[in-house]
Amino acid sequence: MKSVLVAAVLLLLAPASLAQGNGYLEARSKGSPTAPITVFEMSDFQCPYCRRHAVETFPAIERRYVATGKVRWVFINFPLTELHPNAAPAAEFALCAAKLNRFWPVHDLLFRHQARWAPLKDPGPFFMSLADSAGIPRSEIVPCLERGETRPLVRGEAEGAARSGVASTPSFYIQGVGVLRGAAPPEVWARLLDSLVAVRGGAARE
Repeated sequence: MKSVLVAAVLLLLAPASLAQGNGYLEARSKGSPTAPITVFEMSDFQCPYCRRHAVETFPAIERRYVATGKVRWVFINFPLTELHPNAAPAAEFALCAAKLNRFWPVHDLLFRHQARWAPLKDPGPFFMSLADSAGIPRSEIVPCLERGETRPLVRGEAEGAARSGVASTPSFYIQGVGVLRGAAPPEVWARLLDSLVAVRGGAARE
C-alpha cells in the first residue's frame, strides 16, 4: 500500500524521471522506508517560512518521529521563482549535492544561511562556500551545476506541485490526511503525528 501511495504522489508532483527513481529521491529522504507514515514536504529554500520550519520545527519532528521509525520524510522542491529569484538555483545546487549523497548537509546550510545568499544577485560563489562546508569537492559538484543537470527536475517538481493545487510553501502532503499548509509549530505536528501513530502503530518506541 505504501509503495502505491508513494508512486501516486511522485507521479503527481514530479516528472517521469523522478517517478522512475532517477531524482535522487533516496538521498533527500529521511526515515525508515517501512515507516507507517510518509510526509512529502514541498519547500522553497528562499522562503522564510520554510526556513522557520527547517530550523525551528523539523529537528523536533526528526528526533521524535523520523529517527524512531514512525515517519518517512521526503523533500520536494517547489521554488516560487516569482517571489524568490534565487530559490531555483538553490534547489539545483541542493539536488546536485543529492547526486553526491550530500543533500541534507546542504539543505541545513542553505536554510541556516538563507539571509546571506537570498539577496545576492549571483548566489553561485556563496553556494560554493557552502559546498566546502558540506565537504563536497568542487570538482564533483561544479560540472553538475555548469551543465544544469538538475534544472529540469526542479522545474518539473515545481510544475507538478502547482498542478496538484499547492500554491504556497511550505506545504506538506501527509499520508492519510492530505495537505497541511504553512509553518505549523512543533506542538501542532506532535498532535497530528501522535494521532496518526496511535491509529497505525509506531514502528519503534520513543
